[in-house]
Amino acid sequence: MRIPTFILSLLLAGSAFASSPKTVTLNVQNMTCPACPITVKKALEQVPGVSDVRIDFEHKTATVHLDADKANIALLTKATADAGFPSTIGK
Repeated sequence: MRIPTFILSLLLAGSAFASSPKTVTLNVQNMTCPACPITVKKALEQVPGVSDVRIDFEHKTATVHLDADKANIALLTKATADAGFPSTIGK
């Protein structure tokens, strides 16, 4: 049985709209050495719904791409704080 291409494309497009992508920048405290960003990144990557994490050691920030239906700011800041790096939402 073949699924018409139109129906297949609608199904695939619908799955793209199922999640709510969001990018959040966190100001991260206590990053003092080159190993700190690795720890922060690993902590954030463990949060369900996080798809990508970029750490800027020089500016002490973490840019997080996430599915807003699965993750939120509170979960992100808890993850960094639990790893020893308290964070707040960036401007």
